[in-house]
Amino acid sequence: MEDTCKACLWKNFAATVDMLEAVIKLCPDALWKQEDKFYYLAYHTAIFLDYYLTYPVDQFDPRLPYVLVPQRELPADAVDDVLPVRHYSTAEVISSVRLARSKCQALIGPQAIQDVSVPWITPAEIDLHGLCPGGVMDYSLLDILFYNLRHVQHHVAQLNYILRNEANLAAEWISQAE
Repeated sequence: MEDTCKACLWKNFAATVDMLEAVIKLCPDALWKQEDKFYYLAYHTAIFLDYYLTYPVDQFDPRLPYVLVPQRELPADAVDDVLPVRHYSTAEVISSVRLARSKCQALIGPQAIQDVSVPWITPAEIDLHGLCPGGVMDYSLLDILFYNLRHVQHHVAQLNYILRNEANLAAEWISQAE
């Protein structure tokens, strides 16, 4: 990847991750503890941010452990079948997001893999963590980076919507990160 493209991707991806951190940080403690939809959405976004930034995938070591739950046993506000093993604090989720940001910078930065057309996940890794959705199994490293950026931004918007409706708060737009 050319340096110009790497710099552009980094500034935009980091801004997206910074917005995720900002919306979680802005969430009042009472809302974090009582609004399951916000909590599950924040957790889902953080765990998949970390997972999709893992290359090779067999090195994924979740900072916020999870359990896979059958559909029939899911709580009403769960985003998917990936649930936290306990209720993590905002500080714990923010710490995970910050570590994922560093992971992202290492993946995109100057010492990054030069051939981003390589497969992001191998057939042997697909079922390793129980997290790989069918739609991304054939993604290249570059594909998963853009997918991840869009995934996080999508959920940041949802989190801001909940925050606006429940607490009359919303995180500021971050156009680019340094």
